[in-house]
Amino acid sequence: MTTEVQHPVTESAFRRLSSALMAICLGVMAMSVFVNVVLRYGFGSGIAASEELSRLLFVWMVFIGATAAYPAGEHMVFTSLVGLLRKKPRAMAGVTVLIRLLVLGACVLVAWGAWQQVVVGLDSHSVVLHYPTALLPLPAFLCTTAIGIMALVELIKRTPLHFGFGAQAE
Repeated sequence: MTTEVQHPVTESAFRRLSSALMAICLGVMAMSVFVNVVLRYGFGSGIAASEELSRLLFVWMVFIGATAAYPAGEHMVFTSLVGLLRKKPRAMAGVTVLIRLLVLGACVLVAWGAWQQVVVGLDSHSVVLHYPTALLPLPAFLCTTAIGIMALVELIKRTPLHFGFGAQAE
């Protein structure tokens, strides 16, 4: 069994920071929507910015979570083929490299598309809050850049596949 060298301080700090950011996003979203519902049904008025703010925070929360899930191996994986190759180290090494290259390729494609949307969004603003609409695709760009860097580091270090929840390729 191959053991993976981890940096617990860095990983735990990253996990704590991402969890805190997601909690802040969720808390502000919940409070904003709750206050808006009370104002609409209780007083016949509402806060126009509530919907825009909750949409923006939801997008950011999803991509922060996706970035935090990658190093923990918590993204959806298909382990059938890899499970069959566990007893064949050479084949497993090849599949690991292939998987990391596919992750890098997907990250490059998504980051490129997201960056194009960021550039387009710099010149336009949201209707109510007037933030640059580049803030909506920006988390996709940042997320895929971060995941791509993590996958590249894993590829260079030849880190074994990590399936999360304590499972690991042998």
